[in-house]
Amino acid sequence: MTTIKDVARQAGVSVTTVSRALNGHDDVNPETRRRIQEVADQLGYSPNIAARTLVSKRSRTLGLLLSALTRNSVKDNIVFEMLCGMNDRAAELEYDLVLFNTTPQKQRQKSYKALCKERGVDGVIMMGMRLDDPYLEEMLHASIPCVLIDIPIERKKNIGYVMTDNVQGAMEAVTHLIERGHRHIGMINGHAQAAVSIQRLDGYRQALGRHGIPFADRYVEDGGFSEDGGKDAAYRLLTSCPELTAIFCASDLMALGALQAIRALGKRVPEDISIIGFDNIVAAQYCTPALTTVNQDKYQMGYIAAATLIDMLEGRQVPRYRKMPAELIVRASTGPAPVRQN
Repeated sequence: MTTIKDVARQAGVSVTTVSRALNGHDDVNPETRRRIQEVADQLGYSPNIAARTLVSKRSRTLGLLLSALTRNSVKDNIVFEMLCGMNDRAAELEYDLVLFNTTPQKQRQKSYKALCKERGVDGVIMMGMRLDDPYLEEMLHASIPCVLIDIPIERKKNIGYVMTDNVQGAMEAVTHLIERGHRHIGMINGHAQAAVSIQRLDGYRQALGRHGIPFADRYVEDGGFSEDGGKDAAYRLLTSCPELTAIFCASDLMALGALQAIRALGKRVPEDISIIGFDNIVAAQYCTPALTTVNQDKYQMGYIAAATLIDMLEGRQVPRYRKMPAELIVRASTGPAPVRQN
C-alpha cells in the first residue's frame, strides 16, 4: 500500500508538505501542490481516514439525528430536501453525513452522548425533535456541537439553529385571507411540543389583532402535523363553527387532510371555504385545487445547517442563529369570502 512517505520521497518534499497540500492548506506553493497531486495520483495514494482520525481526534463526520422517521414521511418531502442541502454542503467541505433515527424506546436504552460516541460524529444536526424530547435536554448539557432545525435555543456556545421566520409566514398567510374579506378564520395547528406550532399560532394571532379581529380559542384545533389529523381537525372546526369561511393550516399535510373533510361535508374550495397551508411540499401544487401555501426554502435550511455546524467545528466566528424569510405562494385554494345570508 502506498504511504504518504512514498509520495513525499517521489515528489522530493517533506511528509508535512504532502499532508498540507493534499488537505487543502493555502500555504503550499501552487506548483508544488500540483506536483504532489500528480505523484499521489500516479502512485494511487489514498489517505488513511482511520489514521487521520486518530491523529486529529476528529472523524470529519456529521450526525443527522431524526425523531421517529417512518414510511408515513414519504408524502412530506421536507426531510428529503433538507437532507439534500446538508449532504451537498458536507460533501463540499469533505465531511461525511451519518443518519440516525431515534424513538422514545431507543432513548431509554441509549443516551444522546453514548449514541454520538458510538457513531463517532464530530457534531450533530437535530431535526424533528419535540420540545419535551429527552435527547434535546441531554444535548443542552453535552459538549458535542449541535445545530438545531426549527428549535430556537441560544443558551450555549456550542449550539446553533436554523429556522424559517414562522411568525412572519403565518402572518402573511392570515393577512392574505383577511384582505380577501374573511373575518371568521380557523386554524389547524400542529401540536403543543413543536416550536413551529407556537410561532405559527403567534403569527395567526398577530395578523388577526392587527386587523381588529378578536382571537377565539374555539377556532383553533390541533392536527398533529398529519394528513389524517388535519382531516379530523377540519371536521371538528366546520361542524362546531359553521360560520368559518377560511382555515389556515400549520402544515401542507394537514391542509390536504382538511381538503378531504371539506369535500366530505359537501362544501367547495375556495367557493365556500378557503384553505391555506405551510411548507410548500411537492404535493401542494398538484392537489385539486392547487394549495395556497407558505414556502420555506428547505434545501437552503439544510445547507446552512451543515455549513454552520462545520464552521463551529473548525472554530470560525460566524453567526450561529439563522432565521430565513418565508414566502407566500398564492394558488387556487383561496378566494374571496363568500356572501352568506343571515
